[in-house]
Amino acid sequence: MDNLDFLKAIDALKRGKIIVYPTDTLYGIGADIYNKSAVRKVFLIKKRSFDNPLSVAVCSIDEIEKIAYLNKTSRNLAELFLPGRLTLILNKKDIIPDIVTSGLEKVAIRIPDNNVALRLLNEFGPLTATSANLHGKKTPVFIKDIIMQFKEGDISSYLDTGRVQGKPSTIVDATEEKIRIIRLGTITEKEILEAI
Repeated sequence: MDNLDFLKAIDALKRGKIIVYPTDTLYGIGADIYNKSAVRKVFLIKKRSFDNPLSVAVCSIDEIEKIAYLNKTSRNLAELFLPGRLTLILNKKDIIPDIVTSGLEKVAIRIPDNNVALRLLNEFGPLTATSANLHGKKTPVFIKDIIMQFKEGDISSYLDTGRVQGKPSTIVDATEEKIRIIRLGTITEKEILEAI
């Protein structure tokens, strides 16, 4: 991946287009979370139901605080495990359009431990963080196979860093002081409980 590809991806996002970018777990579909029309496209090209909320990727804990509320417990988890394979479900701030969260007052947020993703998120801002596949299908580990799943024109830019395959993130609902582990991934229940 060269700098030209990166600049093309940023330009595409600014124009409300959809990109594919690498994370620490898999390739993700990125759209500007504040552009409702772009977010709508993500649901449509993935053939994903509009009542199935999208996760959001950001570059830092400061960026999390711009879009969601951190309590003491969720801040501890964020400081210990992010960037990394942890997805925090938090109470969202009104700045996030309802289409992203399917009308729910909660949002799932990640800080991927991937240099390309972090640079993109730092330079552009928060993006949707949903797997680069048709809903219900396996997410390919190579860009060439991802391209095969989508119609021409669906995705405006691909940031190709070769094979991307990692264990899924652990999902923790931290909207209350007492957390709930929704899905176990790379980070174990023991590690989560010790952290809090």
